[in-house]
Amino acid sequence: MKISIQKREKIAEQILGFLYSKNPQPIFTSHIAEEIARDEEFVKGLLLGLKSKKLITEIKKNPKGIDYIRRSRWKLTDTAYEIYNNHQKNYTLKINNI
Repeated sequence: MKISIQKREKIAEQILGFLYSKNPQPIFTSHIAEEIARDEEFVKGLLLGLKSKKLITEIKKNPKGIDYIRRSRWKLTDTAYEIYNNHQKNYTLKINNI
């Protein structure tokens, strides 16, 4: 079954929203997949696409500096966080002014 480009973009937006809510904590691929109720391989493909757009950063080491062999953690880039944060502030201001 093929998922349309629009649906992929919406799911990618869900991923970005989840990472924004957990920022600055990096999150494992499996936890992201569990949160948005999608297959890990599908989510990993979307994460790699977001990484290529420089919206997220892949972390391949644990907090002690040891490389992960088969795992990755993900977090928003600082630039993406600032853009998302400003968007959220503007959205809140619009709602409050209504």
